[in-house]
Amino acid sequence: MAKSVESEGAVLHISSRAATRLRLGHLWIYRSDLEGAPGELDGSGLVTVMDPRGRPLGSGLYSESSEIAVRMVSSHPQLTRADYLTELRMRLRAALDLRRALVPEAFSGDATNACRLFFSEADELPGIIGDRYNGVVVLQLLTQGTAQDDVREVVRDVLSAESWAMLVVERPDGRMRELERLGPAPDSPLLQRSPDASPETIFHINGLRYHFDATSGQKTGAFLDQRLNYAAAATAAHGRALDVCTYQGGFALHLARTCSRVTGVDASRAALEVADRNLELNREALSARVDWIEADAFELLRDLADAKESFDTIVLDPPAFAKSRRAAEGALRGYKELNLRALKMLGNSGTLVTCSCSHHVGLSDFVEMLRSAAADAGRRVQLLESRGAAPDHPAILTLPESSYLKCLICRVSG
Repeated sequence: MAKSVESEGAVLHISSRAATRLRLGHLWIYRSDLEGAPGELDGSGLVTVMDPRGRPLGSGLYSESSEIAVRMVSSHPQLTRADYLTELRMRLRAALDLRRALVPEAFSGDATNACRLFFSEADELPGIIGDRYNGVVVLQLLTQGTAQDDVREVVRDVLSAESWAMLVVERPDGRMRELERLGPAPDSPLLQRSPDASPETIFHINGLRYHFDATSGQKTGAFLDQRLNYAAAATAAHGRALDVCTYQGGFALHLARTCSRVTGVDASRAALEVADRNLELNREALSARVDWIEADAFELLRDLADAKESFDTIVLDPPAFAKSRRAAEGALRGYKELNLRALKMLGNSGTLVTCSCSHHVGLSDFVEMLRSAAADAGRRVQLLESRGAAPDHPAILTLPESSYLKCLICRVSG
């Protein structure tokens, strides 16, 4: 484990461009905006950020390796590590209180017992993400300043006051740990109520049950940000449905409540094996025949189109195509190709649910992509709903990067 660090009162000067962004509410300082060498920094502590004229702008957590060099944590300069940990405890508790208000059913009902608890900058907790799956909490500490024992201790203390939290485990994000040059995460749980508390559980969303294993899967294990979009898609869906990039059956099983037949597609055999286990958990509550296909989304849609297959409902929920701003143009081409093929296969009065989780592709660009695909396909597309992430994934208006998920529900005719 990394050791805790104390701020040495380090000062970091930034460009006037970055200072303007901070004053407008942005919370990140990019490495290209640093003015000169950062000085004697240990790479994981707090720094006081100064504009070019030497005026303090607040305190942030510094990273010696990431392109996001500083994540702001306070408007007060010269914040000590002790001050930060005190604020951290208060903000973690505030985030939990907010979830109890936003998703009360996750804390008092049976239909849903999973939600995002901590959402980084959106909860004034830069570099900290936590998700609840029934009694299991999966924690991610994603920066040099947060992947520290003192932070882990504060998180453990806060969650130990939650009677439903039976097990808290830290799950590393391999890509982020590489970018931040972090060592391995702890193998042992941060909190374990009893020796038999397991990282495997069954969680509920919208009355459906899903298997969860904190040691496998993507990100923290499931895509809780789509929770309300799953339900909205099921309301609009009908007939024969195709769920492209189904992962572990999130959309597919919701569609199976209202459709006659559902086919879920994913390139990952492991994900589809979990999807099939989830199907067995819910079979009595589903009216549709459900089957799975292991295939590349682009290749399968091309083959289905060539075979003149037709569907009444198609869901497109691919992984992020744009991992950087430079990749946005190529991502839009990929989204257009998927949507164009889907539009050609939808019957009259068909339902298209199309999603993007690439924050580098904005909503207006995504809608324009769909408009272009509709024109090329010769289809009339009515936008019924434009949706985002569930409320337990709030966005900060002055940090556009926190608003990432787009979900368009459309009616297709012509």
